[in-house]
Amino acid sequence: MDVVMGHAGMAAAAVRYLKADTGSRAAATDAADRRPGTTIAQPVVEALPRPDLRCVGENERAPVDQATFRRVLGNFATGVTVITAPALALALALAPAPAPAPTRAADDSGPDPTELPTQLPTEHPDDHPAGFACQSFSSLSLDPPLVAFMVGRTSTTWPRIARAGVFCVNVLGADQGELCRRFAVSGADKFAGVAHDPAPATGSPRLTGAAAWIDCTIHAVHTGGDHLIVVGRVEALGTGGEAVPPLLFHRGRFGELRA
Repeated sequence: MDVVMGHAGMAAAAVRYLKADTGSRAAATDAADRRPGTTIAQPVVEALPRPDLRCVGENERAPVDQATFRRVLGNFATGVTVITAPALALALALAPAPAPAPTRAADDSGPDPTELPTQLPTEHPDDHPAGFACQSFSSLSLDPPLVAFMVGRTSTTWPRIARAGVFCVNVLGADQGELCRRFAVSGADKFAGVAHDPAPATGSPRLTGAAAWIDCTIHAVHTGGDHLIVVGRVEALGTGGEAVPPLLFHRGRFGELRA
């Protein structure tokens, strides 16, 4: 999955772009044919130099090897979600108000992992919705209502979500393992044949059959080693209707609760 802990060797990889430049955002706005009075979502992040992504220094040795780390933490069962975001033009058209710029934690070290691209190609992935399978979702705060998820800094999907500035968490049910696998791969049309409708606040894809959904705007982005910690402010949420058992992930396999 996109969110499984990345290899330390990825530390030297370049940071993916988190937002489009002003010109590309203006073009997307025009394409959206926005209604009068509609406001544009503010940039999710500011442009800063690329950071050094090394997890350990040249003369340091990791306290545990990656294989052991994965094996031990694999004993912790998690729920499974799919994080989705709308096409950039739709996100701009539906933005009800300027989104607050994310803040960085006081104890974060190093520059924020962001940088502006110089130009977007005519045919760009932002023309389509984005999504990826995520095990690292968690509730964070009740007042204000905040949730969080972690994503690898080398993810190719996260930059598209960051540019949209919004996302929807789709909590998968026990019978949606195949749907999860579809969103766990890269380089494919993940939404082909997948039923979904727009979430009410952000227009992010809300997957049909999901046990629950949480519609969010991006509130903050923090660094966490070779991952990013994304905090979302909840704008709307709900369940799929009849209660269903959750899809679980444990030791590399899907599972479900047993009575």
